[in-house]
Amino acid sequence: MSCRQPTQLTFSLETLASHSESPSRQRDGWGVAFYEGRDVELFREPIPASDSPLANFLTQHGPRTTLAIAHIRHATRGGIHLANTQPFLRELGGRIHVFAHNGDLPNIDKASNLSFGRFQPVGTTDSEHAFCSLMGQMALLGQNPSVEQRFEVVQRFAQSVRKLGPANFLYSDGEVLFVHADRRLQPGTQEVTAPGLYLYSCRCELPDEGVKTAGITVAPGFQEVVLVTSVPLTTDGSAWLALEEGELLAIAEGKLLSPPAKIITR
Repeated sequence: MSCRQPTQLTFSLETLASHSESPSRQRDGWGVAFYEGRDVELFREPIPASDSPLANFLTQHGPRTTLAIAHIRHATRGGIHLANTQPFLRELGGRIHVFAHNGDLPNIDKASNLSFGRFQPVGTTDSEHAFCSLMGQMALLGQNPSVEQRFEVVQRFAQSVRKLGPANFLYSDGEVLFVHADRRLQPGTQEVTAPGLYLYSCRCELPDEGVKTAGITVAPGFQEVVLVTSVPLTTDGSAWLALEEGELLAIAEGKLLSPPAKIITR
């Protein structure tokens, strides 16, 4: 989620997980990162969200934020441990950077076109290896890079990892949320195809108007909100925009940035 004004964003992680497949495969861990300025409040556990008192607490008492990233894990690479539980965090340029990935990137640790620099994975997932590679490339930009410079780095990174496998990811430095859509396992067909992500945006122009979907609630107030999820969270699927394979977005304070706003990275 990205929004204009700080708001209480509450999650029902079990409800979100139920939208992926029935019965849900997403029982190998969960995590949520709530931004507060340059820093992040991170909550994560390598257990099913349905078994977690902490996840249940956050359902009603999540902190106020303008930017949040949540992940519910189905383990494909790496054991069920805290070190392999997303979202992942790293510090760069005096800011906490957050990354979450959905997909499968075999042999990423051996990919000749990716380097990791000083950023090394703590766990054993392909997702964390991808994040370390991205951070190594971002570090080359030096201090205070422009949005355009950051966008170009994320674009090149997305093109590289998509050659390895499905690479839907969310990445933020606390100022901009970068969204890359690719392919994912579709529950209806069991085929790996686009869309990998969906986007929903709205304006709340009344003080008692909020956003409520299956599993996510944004507190009422004058607001601009963008939500990005793996699957539509309302029965009216037409309200959600299916992102194209290879589409990259830059979002800040509940708005698509222009320029750059989006690019297809095929």
